[in-house]
Amino acid sequence: MKFTRIAVAAVASAAALGLAACGGGSGSGSGNTVKVGIKFDQPGLGLKEGSKYSGFDVDVANYVAKELGVTPQFVEAVSSQRETLISTGQVKYIVGTYSITDKRKKDVSFAGPYFVAGQDLLVRADDSSITGPDSLKNKKLCSVKGSTSATNLQQKVPGVNLQEYNTYSLCVDALKAGNVDALTTDDTILAGYAAQAQNQGKLKLVGNKFSTENYGVGLKKGDQEFCNKVTEALKKFISSGEWEKSVKKNLGPANYTPGPGNPPTPSCQI
Repeated sequence: MKFTRIAVAAVASAAALGLAACGGGSGSGSGNTVKVGIKFDQPGLGLKEGSKYSGFDVDVANYVAKELGVTPQFVEAVSSQRETLISTGQVKYIVGTYSITDKRKKDVSFAGPYFVAGQDLLVRADDSSITGPDSLKNKKLCSVKGSTSATNLQQKVPGVNLQEYNTYSLCVDALKAGNVDALTTDDTILAGYAAQAQNQGKLKLVGNKFSTENYGVGLKKGDQEFCNKVTEALKKFISSGEWEKSVKKNLGPANYTPGPGNPPTPSCQI
């Protein structure tokens, strides 16, 4: 009888360890692994350096995975490919500065928002000619294919010379090289680039936000059950204090302060 009790205790202990490894959200461990889309080139939000991942969105993705009891395997989710990655089942969900829009909701469902950002402009530090959207006429503006940023600016400034690249990193390089005059996207993303050591003193935010971007977790269209689970995980991420801790850790070095509406109240948007 004693041997049986010891054996049962050992099995229970092993099972507990297995669950801990599965729910750790570290991208490793035994258990149910799911592919999760994030950005690989957005400092402060989703950045891959070697085999390590960092950023606010990465923290969100890991927290959701932990609450779901799965282990995330990160996949790069380029803006123009996000809907395809979800609809074809190449990823289970995406956490990558993914703004909730009516157009996107026709193809995917969202849990969120988990963060409210605003569109801004990044320019060279010595450029005082660009003060906002109204000063972009005949300027070369860089944005990323498939993002809402390009659409917003084209509507506001019909005369802008828009250059679309595959990634924000390429836009930053073009800006520093003088090939474009400004980069536009969410202020969170721009703050991350401006805060990088290699860009300090070279780039600056204009500081004139002109849109509201509600970040959501993108998932398969119509999956109500999974959407509800992710929404509850996001609510817990916020209420537990992990949201605030992650914002300070990842965006605080850029002297960035979340704007109105933060932290938001997530909901399931099928």
